[in-house]
Amino acid sequence: MSAATRPAPAVPAVPAGLAPPPEGRISPRAGLRHIGALVRRNVLQIRQDPESMFDVLLMPVVFTLLFVYVFGGAISGKGNQQEYVNYLVPGLMAMMGMNIAMAVGTGINDDFRKGVMDRFRTLPIARSSVLVAKIVVEAGRMLIAIAILLAVGFALGLQIGTSVLGLLGAVGLSLLFGTSLMWIFMLLGLTMKTAQSVQGMAMLVLMPLQFGSSIFTPTESMPGWLEAFTDVNPLSNLADAARNLINGGPVAGPVGMTLAWAAAITLVTAPLAISRFRRKT
Repeated sequence: MSAATRPAPAVPAVPAGLAPPPEGRISPRAGLRHIGALVRRNVLQIRQDPESMFDVLLMPVVFTLLFVYVFGGAISGKGNQQEYVNYLVPGLMAMMGMNIAMAVGTGINDDFRKGVMDRFRTLPIARSSVLVAKIVVEAGRMLIAIAILLAVGFALGLQIGTSVLGLLGAVGLSLLFGTSLMWIFMLLGLTMKTAQSVQGMAMLVLMPLQFGSSIFTPTESMPGWLEAFTDVNPLSNLADAARNLINGGPVAGPVGMTLAWAAAITLVTAPLAISRFRRKT
């Protein structure tokens, strides 16, 4: 009588591109391959849940139409919405990045709650590759949102006062700064207990930065204390840089400040987020 054989334990499925490396240490080439595989996973997840793209597709349209037709006449005078479009759209490019960055924090918090990160823990991959893959996918979503924003802006009469290179520079600068903000919200997502708490904390940060800036209105009419805040607000620097790159004006100061803010935010929060992720997984 032959002894009954015990079934082999189930082995977690390994996504394509995440096969174990031959050595214990993960090489940069293997790390890039892992990031690519995780990017494909995140893109397929969006494909299976197209509703997750509603914020990217609708937010630029809603905000542009709302502010142009509701506030444009009051700010620029009745019949001068055209002038306000050229002021508002570059500013909204800064706002798009911050709102989409907030989704990174809630998304990674939700992944921990659903147990997705438990599966990643069993894979021989660099912990940072999970976070970098999220950054890459969200940067793509941000680029789509900015493209829709510009399309709506051109439909409403947006004009380029400089050149196409200036427009591309504004897009690239907005994308770079928005990517740096993702590390902040990712750190919040790894620290807070629930996605609701992440969203609540993010709104406390978003509202003062967005409305206490030059995104929607010139700052000259603000009280002195608030105008002083807008001068150091990174969103004001980004909005002014994008506005001058598209409409014309001095760019060295606001562009330099935006790049400095992006570098400082990334250098401080990226290592903290990666360290927190490693401890949590």
